[in-house]
Amino acid sequence: MTHQYPSLSPEQKKELATIAQRIVAPGKGILAADESTGTMANRLQKINVENTEENRRFFRDLLFSVDPAISQSIGGVIFFHETLYQKSDKGVLFPKVVKDKGIVVGIKVDKGTAGLNGTDGETTTQGLDGLGERCAQYKKDGCDFAKWRCVLKISDGCPSALAIAENANVLARYASICQQNGLVPIVEPEILPDGNHDLQRCQYATEKVLAAVYKALSDHHVYLEGTLLKPNMVTAGHSCPKKYTPQEVAMATVSALRRTVPAAVPGICFLSGGQSEEEASLNLNAINQTPLHKPWKLTFSYGRALQASALAAWKGKTENRKAAQEAFCTRAKINSLASKGEYKPTGQADQAATQSLHTASYIY
Repeated sequence: MTHQYPSLSPEQKKELATIAQRIVAPGKGILAADESTGTMANRLQKINVENTEENRRFFRDLLFSVDPAISQSIGGVIFFHETLYQKSDKGVLFPKVVKDKGIVVGIKVDKGTAGLNGTDGETTTQGLDGLGERCAQYKKDGCDFAKWRCVLKISDGCPSALAIAENANVLARYASICQQNGLVPIVEPEILPDGNHDLQRCQYATEKVLAAVYKALSDHHVYLEGTLLKPNMVTAGHSCPKKYTPQEVAMATVSALRRTVPAAVPGICFLSGGQSEEEASLNLNAINQTPLHKPWKLTFSYGRALQASALAAWKGKTENRKAAQEAFCTRAKINSLASKGEYKPTGQADQAATQSLHTASYIY
């Protein structure tokens, strides 16, 4: 029997679908600038910059205030709560700076991971309490989409059936609450790249996790046309002795998605998961070149893999602002091309772009 009590009106569905399509319009992906204060501390520490609110604001202003042409590569920006209420050097609230370029504003709404008792160090994600009220406020404050990250890991007994079921259910609850409040939910079940597992093991785990997530989204009557998926690419563990080509990564990734993700989902925006900037671009390019039918837009939602070169160029110095902006725009253009399978590497990627960005047990 079909669902008896439709939870969204036709108008609500139309708005959600339109927002989702805008974010993943051809050649566009997402800048994830929603790092928490603690995560920003790690980023800034690497370039010997103090983790103050002003330094965080300055770096994000540098990203948001680039030439408006950036809107050809970036369709959405995910904000952290603090950043949503900060202003540019010109005194303009950041959401307005981004919106004036035709880019959609999003917000991270989860409250981090918590241990899941009875498992081998697995987690669930907190933040459902009061989520409806927070979403309603964020919508008023200019946001049109949201992000919630769940984290799973691969080890001898993981991901366990309990962790898969719990995280799928939490993601579905979050997605449903977002949609009620006019926000497109980005559903992010990340399988960490920690460990020495091979490509096939990651593909198997990814399929199990995504199958559970879409079963839960269906059970919770989530409107798929008004959602986006933010998954890991299927890659071997960081300590795996065998190195796989972008083409092998692409075939495993697209195969896993074809088996689990309904065609109704408008776009799949991959997280970079500690890959270097160049590796994340090459793998995304190969994914889009894979000779398999792909019913969704396959694009990016990168944090580290869009910001590493910009941070390295900035070094916390005001006079380096333009160089940092150029580094960010270059990377955004490369990923835009990769999202269409049109990136042709020159072999001249600089050091910052080829450096691994992997952090074990990564906390966002």
